[in-house]
Amino acid sequence: MSDQSESRIFYTKPSIADLEVKYALDAARNGWGDKCYEYIDRFEAMFCEHLGVKYAIATSSGTGALHLGMAALGIGPGDEVILADINWIASVAPIVHLGAKPVFVDIDKESWCLDPAEVERAITKHTKAIVAVHLYGNMCAMDRLREIARKYSLALIEDAAEAIGSVYKGAPAGSMGIFGAFSFHGTKTITTGEGGIFVTNDEALYSRVLTLSNHGRRKGEVRQFWAEEIGFKYKMSNLEAALGCAQLERVSLLIKAKRTVFEAYAELLRDMPIKMNPEPEGTTNGYWMPTIVVDEDVKFDRDRLLSTFKNQSIDGRVFFWPLTKLPMFEEDSTHKVSYSIYQRAVNLPSYHDLTYGEVERVVDIVKHELMSGYCED
Repeated sequence: MSDQSESRIFYTKPSIADLEVKYALDAARNGWGDKCYEYIDRFEAMFCEHLGVKYAIATSSGTGALHLGMAALGIGPGDEVILADINWIASVAPIVHLGAKPVFVDIDKESWCLDPAEVERAITKHTKAIVAVHLYGNMCAMDRLREIARKYSLALIEDAAEAIGSVYKGAPAGSMGIFGAFSFHGTKTITTGEGGIFVTNDEALYSRVLTLSNHGRRKGEVRQFWAEEIGFKYKMSNLEAALGCAQLERVSLLIKAKRTVFEAYAELLRDMPIKMNPEPEGTTNGYWMPTIVVDEDVKFDRDRLLSTFKNQSIDGRVFFWPLTKLPMFEEDSTHKVSYSIYQRAVNLPSYHDLTYGEVERVVDIVKHELMSGYCED
């Protein structure tokens, strides 16, 4: 076991190198006046190239990207939007802000993402969209979800906030729906501090989001300060975009580092009664957040493990709560997988320069907890 004299292991932190500092300094010194959008324009173009999509709009957050996209699709009062019960609140907040009704369904026990069978069962005449969240980098069953969306004429939205580096049958996460949204929060594989991006291949939707994202001012409008409608203010700053450009130049290395950390965990925990982030045939997992789910037949005290981590200067995170357990939504314990898994799961520390020795420190505690009587067969 480790002792408290050892350095703290954070659950995540960004990789900031000299290139990021150079670009950020340049943006701070020179990115004003007629150069105030230079890094933003460059970041959007680079992200399109990285993802293989036609259009991108940098935003102040992933939540903002979702909000803009949903608003542009006309989602509003009287509409229903289906999403998985296990998610971060950011995935559902824009639905509520737009006055639509979120419809929660249970997750697939293998992927921890939307269960397509449950999605199809939840569709009504009011359903307008499906939000496919690639949880912790795990890929949703996109073939089946696209088939369902086509069958019922629904918009399929990808919340790829956690899925930089994840790929489904050759298609990067975020590139397969009517639009995709990413987050660049400081915890993510690439970061702009805060920030996000809206991406799409649909020219009309892109044009609509572009107008909404600029306070309702249409591109090409010659009248200064003229707005056609009430829009939003979700712009990314030039300073943030400068960081993003540097991160995108290093994105392959950053994704590789995250996968290396996950592989170390998987190797060291291979004989434990747990499951970790899946990578089914035909997919690549960006492994944003390595996660353990303890087998159902094992007695497991999640809070005790996290307390032990804390005592040993290690950060851990709980698995996302079922959204239907939060006070603003109606509880639904029929979601058997969702209501079971969150109590048996923990996110492990993961960042780009986490060493093998530090992974061993984390694994040592996990094994000790599982074998010491806190978790018993």
